[in-house]
Amino acid sequence: MKSSEALKEFEDVGALQKGHFILSSGLHSDTYLNKSIVSMYPDRTERLCRALADKAASAVEGPIDFVVSPAMGAIIYGYETARHLGAPFMFLERVDGEFQLRRGFSLPAGARVLVVEDIVSTGLSAREAIEAVRKADGNVLALACLVDRSAGAVDVGAPIIPLAELKVDAWAADALPQHLKDTPAVKPGSRGISQ
Repeated sequence: MKSSEALKEFEDVGALQKGHFILSSGLHSDTYLNKSIVSMYPDRTERLCRALADKAASAVEGPIDFVVSPAMGAIIYGYETARHLGAPFMFLERVDGEFQLRRGFSLPAGARVLVVEDIVSTGLSAREAIEAVRKADGNVLALACLVDRSAGAVDVGAPIIPLAELKVDAWAADALPQHLKDTPAVKPGSRGISQ
């Protein structure tokens, strides 16, 4: 699947949105990818995750033992990608603000892990997820994601395998461009960052 085809899956359901958004990082943007709308449609989710699994399997040398995703937004995409890879799936949850494996999940020492995210913007949650997998004795092979909003600019501490790239600018609240200053902000994210 080409980057343009993956982004069209978002466009076709109105999930590639324009306006003034406060991202989960606290930064402001005029473009938002609402992956929750995409996940309403199992056929789209299956197509995207099958393509992501194929791309990850081609990019990673050797087997993928486990797929791990951060809760909450990436669980569906991680699970579906793991299904196409034929690998077990686990998810990370925040405990006192830090990602951890819970619910009886554990990794064998040195397990070869593909971390799957939904959208990468600043890379903060991806870095935190990768660190949590490493603390749990996993060997992180790469981070696979549906869309890299940085178009390769962020460093998450592991190779990034994006299904699509889309360079989207983001600004601090005190450095907004004029077109955002005049538009009311919407906060669609899930991490509860306050302004």
